[in-house]
Amino acid sequence: MLRITLICFLLVQFLESPAQKLSKKEKEIISLVHKNNDAAIELLEEAVNINSGTMNLEGVKKVGMLFKGQFDQIGMDTKWVDLSDLNRAGHLFAETKGNKGKRVLLIGHLDTVFPENSPFQKMERLPEGTVKGPGTNDMKGGNIILLFALIALHQAGELTDAQIIVALTGDEELTGKPISLSRKDLIEAGQRSDIALGFENSTGFNNVTLARRGSSGWKVEIQGKRRHSAGIFLTGVGAGAVFESGRILNDFYETLKGETYLTFNPGIIIGGTEISYDEPSNTGNAFGKTNVVAQSVIIDGDLRFISEEQKEITRAKMRAIVANNLPETSAKITFFDSYPAMPPTQENKDLLKKFSKVSIDMGHGPVEAWDPSKRGAADVSFVAQYVACIDGLGAMGAGAHTPDETIDLATFEVLTQRTAVLIYRLINE
Repeated sequence: MLRITLICFLLVQFLESPAQKLSKKEKEIISLVHKNNDAAIELLEEAVNINSGTMNLEGVKKVGMLFKGQFDQIGMDTKWVDLSDLNRAGHLFAETKGNKGKRVLLIGHLDTVFPENSPFQKMERLPEGTVKGPGTNDMKGGNIILLFALIALHQAGELTDAQIIVALTGDEELTGKPISLSRKDLIEAGQRSDIALGFENSTGFNNVTLARRGSSGWKVEIQGKRRHSAGIFLTGVGAGAVFESGRILNDFYETLKGETYLTFNPGIIIGGTEISYDEPSNTGNAFGKTNVVAQSVIIDGDLRFISEEQKEITRAKMRAIVANNLPETSAKITFFDSYPAMPPTQENKDLLKKFSKVSIDMGHGPVEAWDPSKRGAADVSFVAQYVACIDGLGAMGAGAHTPDETIDLATFEVLTQRTAVLIYRLINE
């Protein structure tokens, strides 16, 4: 039923749309994508059946080498960036060099969230045009879309004299630290480009991601006076660390909640007389007694924001709240940068218009921006300050990051065709 519904949806869009405005070359590219679609699905299955959980370094590289061979065949210069020093597999880059049109960066990732010992290991073809498998949706399907868009352009003779860089990172799901090293090559690729297209999973056939929120971490460490509980609130005893943690969290809530695209989440809290907290594993232990005023609390959380300005203003407010301590307590807050924001710039909006025009000309209707509050962080954000960018050009499906992860094959070919025509127009501007 899903396959029939989607086919009917695409057919109605085609019949109700204005006359198609595609050039002869664009029609050729679309035809080539169609011709190669069976090969695309076969390669998808081969890639999905190789476990590439982020910490399976050998598996991530094996998937990288599978794609490297494909890019080599269409004449792209390829290189593997080793990140073994960061306990990560590395990244695959492929490039064509030239001067015509826009310089385009295509971004995907090789790793998945499913570890080597996961029972979810193989691609399975389901009825009605759906396939199930680890990374089908996030995001090996997207990698196949960008690859076969380029294969069609190569077969049409359109990659000559164009600069296109493909960046397939190997640690998107669990980024290597420090980020200054693990994202160095991606950032440099962005600095040499005009446009970035991200192939994370699609949010809908007629939606793309115009903006993404950035993410960062924060940790509050609180100290109180360890005393008998009979003296709590008295001079020299004070409120204790647990009450101070409650004040801080309540003030965060009352002061910061409700701002557009801003969220802040205390994910774990540990408090008592004696505590220990292992940050890498997010685990800890606490000892305390009801008749002892709590001496220590640790709160670990995240902060998501739509711009660097919003991030810095929010951090300043959080610092001020943490500094306003209850009697006989002290607290400090530490911030940790992770993914930067990808704000909805005018350049991004202009790029979306170009993509929407491609969709309309192909008979599939306009494309609109997806709500950035409904998407997480992604690698495209690392280059957002250098280029116009949109994301979410990957495969349509459901259940990403779960054992029910699927993609829909009824739209897979059309998504690849739209991507190929968009790249063709960009490199011929």
